[in-house]
Amino acid sequence: MPNRRDFIKGVAGVTAGMLATGQGLLEAALQPAQGRGQGRGQGQAEASDAPVVHRDVRVGGKRVKVIDVHAHATIPEVADVLKGTALERYAQGGRALGPDRIRELDKRGIDIQVLDINTFWWYAADRDLAAKIVDVHDRGLAAWCNSNHDRFVALTSPTLQFPDLAAQQLEHAVKNLGMVGAAVAGHVQGEPLSDPKYDPFWAKAQELGVMVFMHPNNAENVTKEGGLKGRGDLGNIIGNPLETGLFLSHMIYDGTLDRFPNLKLCAAHAGGYMPSYLGRTEVACDVRQNAGCLNKKKPSEYLKQQIYVDSMVFSAEGVRHLVAEVGANQVVYGTDIPLVWPDTIDAILGAQITDAGKEAILGGNLTKLLRLKT
Repeated sequence: MPNRRDFIKGVAGVTAGMLATGQGLLEAALQPAQGRGQGRGQGQAEASDAPVVHRDVRVGGKRVKVIDVHAHATIPEVADVLKGTALERYAQGGRALGPDRIRELDKRGIDIQVLDINTFWWYAADRDLAAKIVDVHDRGLAAWCNSNHDRFVALTSPTLQFPDLAAQQLEHAVKNLGMVGAAVAGHVQGEPLSDPKYDPFWAKAQELGVMVFMHPNNAENVTKEGGLKGRGDLGNIIGNPLETGLFLSHMIYDGTLDRFPNLKLCAAHAGGYMPSYLGRTEVACDVRQNAGCLNKKKPSEYLKQQIYVDSMVFSAEGVRHLVAEVGANQVVYGTDIPLVWPDTIDAILGAQITDAGKEAILGGNLTKLLRLKT
């Protein structure tokens, strides 16, 4: 497999070439260097070239660095791998990377964005196909991040149905491609990730000291078929926080976070329902005789030590409540770009929390967690 040095040598002119020729990320990464630039992936419409002034985000009059933990992408070149397979329908580039993404970051005041590829449809692939899919995804993200190294870092999304392979993919992504962690779903084909069979992956994440970002996919492991039909996009609005809360509950109650006490998780969408209804989670092992809990500490302790949550609660009061429940050091800024949700920078700035807490949430926590250079 190519290493980080190979990418740095090969992608110096990635985006310049893409703008000129319309090439995809991987194809352009193989071209000779042509100077620095910013490009777009295939299928990404070119917007106005008018510059956007980068918003300065300030706390107490001081400019602070803003880091977005929750952003998604697609790599169009995966279509070549999927052609003729049962997963061919997933070959789509609706989240391809390009200059529009950078303009959006500047408009909002985001300095660095953490990219991942989600929905995790490759969990249904066989070992060989899954390995090829993850390889294309990771090389595509690495090419983009290396050519825009001051604005983006990435997470690998390994093939967790083969935990040993997922551990290998994580190590390769971190050591050879410069990635800063992994993204995972809340389950693998309905099976919770707290099952000991997934311990090789968790062990590798702990060994490498990298964050694992958990992103749900409509709680398909929880609800019956059609159970979330109805107005309001309930699979997303209710299903996603439900899946996240279940994932965190398994990781706590099944003892996974005790087996890996240095493991760091980040849960999308403000940790789902858990931080908002923590009292019930907190007492379950004490008041429910059939709970069978394996956790050694109170759930709130894991939330204040090993679990981070993003800021996607869309109100200053929501941010204040998150901080009250888990602490400012466990909340990180997230957007879900390119999906359109209310931005939470102003909610963070307006929350009734300390200025130090605001700085931590906007970027300080992720700078430490992802070991980013300041």
